[in-house]
Amino acid sequence: MSSRASPPRSEAELLQRAQALAGLTIGGLARDCALVVPTEPRRAKGFAGVLLEIALGADAGSRPAPDFTGLGVELKTIPVDPTGVPRESTYLCIAPLRNASGARWEDSLARRKLARVLWIPLESGVGVGPAQRRIGWPVLWSPSAADLAQLRADWEELMTLLATGQMSQLDARLGRFLQIRPKAAHARALAPSADERGAPSADLPRGFYLRARFTRAVLASGLTAAAAAGA
Repeated sequence: MSSRASPPRSEAELLQRAQALAGLTIGGLARDCALVVPTEPRRAKGFAGVLLEIALGADAGSRPAPDFTGLGVELKTIPVDPTGVPRESTYLCIAPLRNASGARWEDSLARRKLARVLWIPLESGVGVGPAQRRIGWPVLWSPSAADLAQLRADWEELMTLLATGQMSQLDARLGRFLQIRPKAAHARALAPSADERGAPSADLPRGFYLRARFTRAVLASGLTAAAAAGA
C-alpha cells in the first residue's frame, strides 16, 4: 500500500517537498512510496504524475479542483530531454466540443488550470525507461500579464472554431502558446460535438496543449529565479 503524504500547508512547504525530489528517479521514488513502476507502456504513461501526487500530498483526486486544493495549485509534469529542454507539448485540459458558444476565457477550465502551477520536469526519451526517468528542479509559477494576454488570444481563436463547428479548421499549428490536438486512444473514440449548422455530430475528443516553446520559457525563468535566490 502506498504512503500518501499529507497535504502541504503552504506553498513554501510544497516547494520544499518538490525540491527534495529533484534528482531522484521515478523508480527510486516509487520504492520510497511502496509502489512498483508498471512495465506495460500504456499503464506506465500516467504513473509518474500519480506518483508525484502521492509523494507531494495532492488531495484533489478526480474532483474538478486544483491538485492541491488548500493552496489552489495545479501540478503539471513536463517531459524534457537530458539537458532539461521540453520534448513535446504539455497537456493542459480537455477542450469542450459542445456548448462552446458564449464561453469566456475568465471562466474557462484552461484559465483556472493556469492560475498557479507547480511545474516538474521529467527526463524522457529514447533509452530512458519509466523507472529511469529522473525528476528535475520544480518551478512554482503564475502567468505574467503578457502570458495571459497571449494565452487568452490563442484560446479565443481556437474556441471560435469550436463554437462554430469548424472542426476541419482546427490545426495543431494554430496558437502561439496554446494549441488544440486530438486526445483519444484510437480513431474510433468519438465524442459528442456540433457541426457548422449547430446540429448534433461526433468527432475525436480534443485537448488543449501548451507548446514546448512556452514551457521551455517557464522552466528557464524558474531556473533563473532559483539561481538568483541561491537555491
